[in-house]
Amino acid sequence: MLHWYDAHRRDLPWRAKPGEVADPYRVWLSEVMLQQTTVAAVRPRFESWVARWPTFAALAAAEDTDVMAAWAGLGYYARARNLLAAAKAVVAEHGGAFPRTEAALRNLPGLGAYTAAAVAAIAFGERAVVVDANVERVVARVFAIATPLPAARPAIRAAADAITPDLRAGDFAQGMMDLGSAICTVRAPKCLLCPLREVCAGFATGRPEAFPARAAKKAKPQRYGTIFWLERSGEVLLVRRPAKGLLGGMRALPTGPWAEAPPGLDGAPGQADWRLIDGGVRHGFTHFDLDLALAVAQVEAHTPAPDELWWRIATLAQAGLPTVFAKAAQAIRSDA
Repeated sequence: MLHWYDAHRRDLPWRAKPGEVADPYRVWLSEVMLQQTTVAAVRPRFESWVARWPTFAALAAAEDTDVMAAWAGLGYYARARNLLAAAKAVVAEHGGAFPRTEAALRNLPGLGAYTAAAVAAIAFGERAVVVDANVERVVARVFAIATPLPAARPAIRAAADAITPDLRAGDFAQGMMDLGSAICTVRAPKCLLCPLREVCAGFATGRPEAFPARAAKKAKPQRYGTIFWLERSGEVLLVRRPAKGLLGGMRALPTGPWAEAPPGLDGAPGQADWRLIDGGVRHGFTHFDLDLALAVAQVEAHTPAPDELWWRIATLAQAGLPTVFAKAAQAIRSDA
């Protein structure tokens, strides 16, 4: 595995080149960004992020709203809040440097078992068992673990532990990630190019793509809501969502309740002549699907509540709206 990695390693902006010392900040940031996101999507976002906040200290001094806006489109916003909280803890409690052990890293906000293991192994050379989705797939195939996910995860982790070397554990983990990304893919794995083919029990079955098995997915609940576009002299009303909860702390368009039936104009901000426009926005969250109606109105005056603000429509792209609200804004402006 290590021999294959030395020859085929990907050149990534957060990855140290051969002979270089890894930057813990860049390793940590990339691992958080890459959760449930592709390398292709993360690469430009990572580069713009580190250009703006290149160190723990720089990130720790950032404004919460700026961090949330920079994170827009990268998934769960709780991860961005935890990035900021962890950076502040590193500066305040660790002199601006990451602790080096997996156990100590677990004490920082947002560093769960996977992220702590990845940083300990890749940034500090500690022996840690790193299992992301790519590693999970490679290990399940090498050992032909037939138990469906997620029940198979303890067995997969134990198998990964059994083959993780004491030396170069970080390179081993990154090699397994690269192998899963380029060779041991979800569909049509390129087994003839795989360095582990001769020891792969999944390949020996003739159906490596059958591993890991997955339990049947349950249908996600359906919810409905309305997004409100209140316009005034080239500005649109935005709200700051509550700090806790879904999309917490983000700037967004006002929305009524998300309910099991369409709520109509319930929750509309201010007094206005609201008009529902044709079409709407559909968005899938992890635990439910959401269909949103779109309501528009214009006013001459509206005094913002403490959690509201007026924002220039011409610069709305700079507000960092979460994806669902950005889609709604695009649909509304296209209709106009």
